[in-house]
Amino acid sequence: MESLAVALQPYKDTVGLSAAVITVLQFFSGVFVVNDIRRKGSSEGFSAGPFLGGAVFSLLNVQFGQMLQDDAMIKVNLIGLGLNVVYVCAFYWYTLGPAKNKVWGQIGLAGAIAAGLLAYVQYEDPKVVEFRFGMILTVILLILVGMPLLGLGEILKNKSTEGLPFPIILSGSFVSLAWLLYGVILRSNFLVAQNVIALALGLVQLSLFVIFPSKPSSSTKKATKSDKKTN
Repeated sequence: MESLAVALQPYKDTVGLSAAVITVLQFFSGVFVVNDIRRKGSSEGFSAGPFLGGAVFSLLNVQFGQMLQDDAMIKVNLIGLGLNVVYVCAFYWYTLGPAKNKVWGQIGLAGAIAAGLLAYVQYEDPKVVEFRFGMILTVILLILVGMPLLGLGEILKNKSTEGLPFPIILSGSFVSLAWLLYGVILRSNFLVAQNVIALALGLVQLSLFVIFPSKPSSSTKKATKSDKKTN
């Protein structure tokens, strides 16, 4: 890694700026997912998890930016927070019937987690809070990146990637790659390890789009419907 860090050192500012710009652009990837939901006329088959997780993660990063006194980090994540709140509202708008109650439950859970972690920051020892909070954010990031894989069983059953947020996964992979390179330049093992795992998870999910179509075949739909009638 040392030789690569030396080779990339002259491009440190460029790589850092690129990583920040790509991160901001990633926040807008949710627009494509919301548009898919709009065209379908329903949020059925989609998950509010990426939007709620993005809102919580952005909010916590605003807090982390305040701890680091990093104005750029605060501004970027305020944009992410605002956009993800809009995405959640759009998701709820296109959620039909009793499923709205499930969305409210997810919103409540996300809010409770965010409130709990923000309260933790206020009471933790100032000497260790920065490192520990950074570790918590890393875990949350990896959960968010790997969240679509929770539906792997359904994907294999339907032989379709319908419902997987392709724009978010693709842009997230580019973000992970950009921050991985920046971590190499900074010689930060913490940043490198975090983004190697995130990039690997992103590539696994992207490979599903190569293997399976975005829409289930007619035979698969018929089989699914017959299974529901049998049950």
